[in-house]
Amino acid sequence: MPTPSAPLALGVIGAGIMGERMLNAVLAQDVPSHEAAPVRIAALWDPSPAARARIAASFPAVPVVADADAVVAASDCVYVASPPASHLGYARAALAAGRSVFCEKPLAVDLAEARDFVAGAGSRGAVNFPFASSLGVAALSQWIAEGAVGTPRRLTIEVAFARWPRGWQADAAGWLDGRREGGFTREVASHFLFLSRRLLGPLHDLTAQAGFPESGRSERSVDATFRAGEVPVQLRGRVGETALDDHNTWTLEGEAGAVRLRDWAIAERRQPDGSFAPAPDAMPNERARPIALRRQLDGVARMTRGEPHHLATLAEALEVQEIVEAILAQGR
Repeated sequence: MPTPSAPLALGVIGAGIMGERMLNAVLAQDVPSHEAAPVRIAALWDPSPAARARIAASFPAVPVVADADAVVAASDCVYVASPPASHLGYARAALAAGRSVFCEKPLAVDLAEARDFVAGAGSRGAVNFPFASSLGVAALSQWIAEGAVGTPRRLTIEVAFARWPRGWQADAAGWLDGRREGGFTREVASHFLFLSRRLLGPLHDLTAQAGFPESGRSERSVDATFRAGEVPVQLRGRVGETALDDHNTWTLEGEAGAVRLRDWAIAERRQPDGSFAPAPDAMPNERARPIALRRQLDGVARMTRGEPHHLATLAEALEVQEIVEAILAQGR
């Protein structure tokens, strides 16, 4: 177990987009020393020889090891960034070895297995929902606490994509566009469901439908209504109705006003004329994402040491997955 002054030994399983983002967050050289990640990369493995070679060339300081067991052996915490069907196998191996786990969502492709895992894992794991560490979400939370919304009356979530998978995900299209593991509801809408759960309360009373117009491929449309705590929520997701690669809004309205998160990172507040104005320090997601990831890593270190942390708990992630899978089960 790492001491508070020692860097956490983080092992990485999976060298795809998320694995590389985490490596960059840990190894970033352009941040002040007081903002540096409180972890070190102990080991990385990916089943693809080409992926391992790419990491070795791009990150020569990262120990690339022979298999997943070697990652577990070298680590205090294992970051599971592989495709969803493999998550629980690696996570269980890490927990059995006395390590903690930081996992990408969803926890599993089978809800019964996810429930069983969460029931036995206790507090030794967390899930990478970066809104838990988002500066934009922090601004929303502050505005809500200050009364900018008043009593919430409705929440609207909209996600839209020119195509799915998004262009930068083309290498992972094999699973990202499949019905078993992929789709934008699991990959993107789940983040906004987590945000709704975190800020407003448990998700319940779902009515939904999902459109699967292409055989064997993931959904192209989703419409759902439910409640987050006592707040009515409407979720709408579409592929092909926008020219934008990835556009999203999370808008909370009440009798006193409205706030929203736009395009992953930009906190905005409704003005008297009905327009939305961003927070003075708002920044686009390209700049905000690395900051959120470094804040996530601080939570990973705290979680592994058994200290209070702000990360998405396994129970929260399971609740989100329950709603996501219930939406997709209404496919047509």
